[in-house]
Amino acid sequence: MQGSLTYARPFPPEPLAPIVRSMTDDTRALITRYYAAFNAGDTEGMLACLAPDVAHHVNEGAIRTGHDAFRAFCAHMDRCYRENLTDIVVMASADGTRAAAEFTVNGTYLETDAGLPEARGQTYVLPAGGFFTLDNGLITRLTTYYNLADWVRQVSA
Repeated sequence: MQGSLTYARPFPPEPLAPIVRSMTDDTRALITRYYAAFNAGDTEGMLACLAPDVAHHVNEGAIRTGHDAFRAFCAHMDRCYRENLTDIVVMASADGTRAAAEFTVNGTYLETDAGLPEARGQTYVLPAGGFFTLDNGLITRLTTYYNLADWVRQVSA
């Protein structure tokens, strides 16, 4: 009919809306559990959120693959740093396969890390982000980003 308005159907169609919300909610819940385990210093709790062949992309570092590599990374981090994440905001794609989180890292530099300034118990506050790919209810890729130059400036002051 000429002159009439056409309205697009809502996406997703109403019968699918609860499913999409559920996938997004499940993804956000998984990422929230991961960061709660991080804040509790619970490496096994973090591993429970990760696929066995997880690809862990570390800021300014190599990609570590699998639970053993992730566990070793956590042991190293626990020795050199004490960190707590605050202001965590988690976002997820509608299909639940991708997620992102923005947060603030509140840390103490405990032991000198190779190639970095000497540790003297310095504290730091740093904005950071994490990006995730998920499959079958587990994290298959985790990428973390922060401004290394800002961290170096804070611990060198």
